[in-house]
Amino acid sequence: MQMDRRAWMTGAGMAGMGAMLGAVPAPAMAAAGLTRPPRLRQGDTVGLIEPAGFTDDAFDLDLARETITAMGLNPTPARHLTARYGYLAGEDADRAADVNAMFADPEVRAVFAVRGGWGCARILPLLDFATIRKNPKLLVGFSDITALHLAFAAKAGFTTIHGPNASSSWGSYSWDAFRAVAFDGATPTFANPVGHEDRLVQRAGRIRTFGPGVTRGRLLGGNLTVLAALMGTPWLPDFSGAILFIEDVSEQPYRIDRMLTQLSLAGVLGKLAGVVFGQCTDCGPAGASFGGFTLSEVLQQHLEPLGIPAFQGGQFGHVANQYSLPLGVQAEMDATAGTIRLLEPAVA
Repeated sequence: MQMDRRAWMTGAGMAGMGAMLGAVPAPAMAAAGLTRPPRLRQGDTVGLIEPAGFTDDAFDLDLARETITAMGLNPTPARHLTARYGYLAGEDADRAADVNAMFADPEVRAVFAVRGGWGCARILPLLDFATIRKNPKLLVGFSDITALHLAFAAKAGFTTIHGPNASSSWGSYSWDAFRAVAFDGATPTFANPVGHEDRLVQRAGRIRTFGPGVTRGRLLGGNLTVLAALMGTPWLPDFSGAILFIEDVSEQPYRIDRMLTQLSLAGVLGKLAGVVFGQCTDCGPAGASFGGFTLSEVLQQHLEPLGIPAFQGGQFGHVANQYSLPLGVQAEMDATAGTIRLLEPAVA
C-alpha cells in the first residue's frame, strides 16, 4: 500500500503547536528498566561533541553553535571539538574523553553531536558507562552517532534521540518534532509530510507496505551500516520484540541486501515486532543495472517473509527534515498507514 498525502504529525492538539502536532497523555506503561533523562528547558546548557568525523570549517561550527542558541539553549563546546586526527575529530582517547566529560558535568543537561561521519565505534571501549549511567541526559544525533545510541541502549539504560545533528539544517519540520519530544515530553504520532508536487499523483512522502497491520514495541535502530558493523559485539541491545527503524546513505541495493542478510543470519530480524525503513539517500545502483534488484525489491525480499508489520519510506535519515525518534521508548507503528506513535514520553 502507498500513502500519498499525510500530515507529518497527528494527534490531539497541543497549545502553541496547532493541528500539526499532537500530545496525548502517556500511558502508565514505561519500558522495563528505562530511565528518562530530564527534559530540556529554555536556558539549559548543552554540550557539543564530535565523536566521529571532524568539521573542517570553523564557520560551520559557528553555525552549529548559533543553531543551538536559536533553540534557547546555551551551547558549550567539548575540549577537543576542533581537534583533527586524520579523518577523525581527534584521537580516540580524546573523543571518548569529551563524551565522558559531558556526561560527568552536572551543568550540562544534554549532549548534541555536531556531525557524524565515522569513528564512534572506535571509542566505545573507552567510554565510562558507570558515570554515563549515573547521569542520564539526552544524546542527540544520527548517522554514525547510531553506534553511541545503540551502545547507550545496551549499557546505559536511558533514552537517546535519533534526530538531526547540531550542524543539520533544522527546518521547522525537524525543530517542531524535536521540541515536542525533548522539551515538551509529548507523545506525538509521526507521519510523512503532505506532498505538494505539481503532479496528478503525489510521489513525495509515499510509503510502501511490506507487512500490513499495527504492532507495538520499543524503538531501536539508526543507520543500517553502523548497526551491521556492531553485530557480534557487546554494544548492541536486545532486539526482542522491538520496532526496528533503519536508514542509510550512498549504499547500493546489493549492499543493503548484504547487511539485511547479516541481520537475518544473526537472528535479529526474527526477533522483531515491526520494521520501518526510512530514507536511503543516493542508494541507487551505480551504472547500468539491467536485471538487478531495486532497493524496494531487496526490502520486500527480506521484510515480507517476516510476517510482521513493515514499511518503507519513513521521514528519517540523511534528509533535510526528519522525525526525532527516541530509542528505548514504547511505540506503536501502523505499517498500513505509515505512522509511528509514541506511547510514552522520552523525557522526565
